[in-house]
Amino acid sequence: MAIKSLIINPGSTSTKVGVFEDETLLFEETLRHTTEEIAQYSSIVDQKDFRKEIILHFMQEKDFDTSSLNVVVGRGGLLKPIPSGTYAITEELLADLAAGRQGQHASNLGGILAKEIADPLGIPSYIVDPVSVDEMMPIARYSGVPELPRVSLFHALNQKAVARRYAAEKGVPYDSLNLIVVHMGGGISVGAHEKGKVIDVFNAIDGDGAFSPERAGGLPSGALIDMCYSGKYTRAEAYRKILGNGGFNAYLGCNDMRTIGQMAEEGNQEAANLLAAFILQISKDVGAMACVLKGNIDQIILTGGIAYNPSVVPGLKERISFLAPITVYPGEDELLALAQGGLRIMTGQERAKVY
Repeated sequence: MAIKSLIINPGSTSTKVGVFEDETLLFEETLRHTTEEIAQYSSIVDQKDFRKEIILHFMQEKDFDTSSLNVVVGRGGLLKPIPSGTYAITEELLADLAAGRQGQHASNLGGILAKEIADPLGIPSYIVDPVSVDEMMPIARYSGVPELPRVSLFHALNQKAVARRYAAEKGVPYDSLNLIVVHMGGGISVGAHEKGKVIDVFNAIDGDGAFSPERAGGLPSGALIDMCYSGKYTRAEAYRKILGNGGFNAYLGCNDMRTIGQMAEEGNQEAANLLAAFILQISKDVGAMACVLKGNIDQIILTGGIAYNPSVVPGLKERISFLAPITVYPGEDELLALAQGGLRIMTGQERAKVY
């Protein structure tokens, strides 16, 4: 019997919704929310009923009978550190999503909305590979300051999905491979996948690695401390310089890589220099993960929206191809990845994990 699933992926100003029959997409939509609509709510969790109503209205517009659904899967949020997998949405998981265990982000609504829609239908609800997936080896957690351990916050959903995709295409188990996966989007994460586990990864949100279109990445520590204590910025303003207004945004006031590439082609030297620096920093991150895997690398995978960029991918290949063969999976099909996670449970390929 085919499994019909509703997939919910909330973002800061939109909610992506898709309906699948097994792995076949029946329809999808990005439901946009205006700044004014979002501004009505004092917290992310307060947006729950607003977004739920929009999703259900959309399903009615598509003339889709929700009673035909078998499962609802939501994007996982900033939960406590957990192993990779598909998780049943329990009361404890819901409480941590609502509280924002590791921070407030729209993705925290994914599991909440999935549960709210699934329960009245009498069907299960799950989340899959949230950003807090943590499989880091113990020695990767040391930072040099005991109070500041390194943490695992990265694009786990897409990294795991493309790693499994590569393994399936090669006809081998994911847990038989050593891979370096480079996700390039609004944030950058570079992970070392050793036999099915991400044993080391750069914190893609506010800590490590290459700068991105809007995130600063790793920074000179002393200079950062001086800036924070200069009296020029509030805590919120300083944090915003790292997350949101960092990276390309800080230098060019632009986070659209297509526009930045065009600027470089038209002779903007700053844009050209930043693109070259961006490629260099990601290459250095890949080199670091090559050392984590002791040089035993089956494949390097480039993914995310920036993997479409006609200058970034060739630039990376020029610097890192000596390490291992390279496969490019542009974009990030998160809806499909979520559907596949739910499907593995519904078909008995895996058992749902308990939070």
